[in-house]
Amino acid sequence: MAQASQDRALGEVKLATWNVNSVRVREARLTAFLAREQPDVLCLQELKVRDDDFPHDVVRASGYEAVTFGQKTYNGVGILAKAGIAIENVSRSFQDGDDDPQARVIAADVNGVRVVSIYVPNGGEVGSEKWTYKQDWLRRLRAYAFSRLHLSAKVAICGDLNIAPEARDVARPDRWKNSVLFHPDMTTSFKDLLSLGLVDTTRLHHQGEGPFTWWDYRMLAFPKGDGLRIDHILASTSMALTCTQVRVDRDERKGTQPSDHAPVMAVFS
Repeated sequence: MAQASQDRALGEVKLATWNVNSVRVREARLTAFLAREQPDVLCLQELKVRDDDFPHDVVRASGYEAVTFGQKTYNGVGILAKAGIAIENVSRSFQDGDDDPQARVIAADVNGVRVVSIYVPNGGEVGSEKWTYKQDWLRRLRAYAFSRLHLSAKVAICGDLNIAPEARDVARPDRWKNSVLFHPDMTTSFKDLLSLGLVDTTRLHHQGEGPFTWWDYRMLAFPKGDGLRIDHILASTSMALTCTQVRVDRDERKGTQPSDHAPVMAVFS
């Protein structure tokens, strides 16, 4: 457990994001991940529990505190920080006056960074009501980032964006072309978000194919290598300048009862 801390230089901060696809089902994997990787901050998506049902005691026993924006059965996001690191100025939802019942965004000040954990809608099928909701939600996200986040300071937007922005983010582009995850409209939405002054930190360190973060449970997608990069850590420019490494923990997609997503981890000096 001490090795992860020893491998990190003094003053570095490890920020991680992981769609756990049910925190109750993945509770043992979550605690093992915290013990092994010891991120300073971890953003979670798809908690699929109400706030009162989140395993706060288990997380606290692992040396972390959590704030959540939960919802029964679906969605739900959270931010975890190592004990002793304050989680302050917590906000839930976009707070834009839209009466949206889905729990998909939570933000907090953590260790001098405005951290935002988001779970972007999947979109269902192109042309469906869910697709329209996803497009509207992404427009709201951009407006939120523009009006409520001080992007000249240290900001990190982390989570499952359900967008593979380029062909190199998809193992089989021809298969996924024009799907809700890999669609020209989604590429445009992703670029529009970056245009505000955000940096895709993974691409600072990986220029080739992948690294993929999600593999469908169906059709043996993981063993066949049919992955997509849809989980991202986007950082404001000043923060991105201090990003020294980014990696994906593929091992979390293996073994017993894995999430269909793998964690993404970035280190900042």
